[in-house]
Amino acid sequence: LTEVYSSSPALGRYFRSAQVVSFSNESSTVIYQLVFSVPPSTEGFMENTMNPDFIRNILRQNIYDED
Repeated sequence: LTEVYSSSPALGRYFRSAQVVSFSNESSTVIYQLVFSVPPSTEGFMENTMNPDFIRNILRQNIYDED
């Protein structure tokens, strides 16, 4: 995750760290925490760039690009 987000053109300059919070072998589930350093509030920044769907799609695109 660190490489995915730190190399992202959209989020790389804001990304600080990724940490596994919880891992389950039984269900292959990983819960992680992403830390970003964001600029002072600008119109639409949090709603668009830091939108959870947008952040997830950065990871999805990276997975698709590897295939």
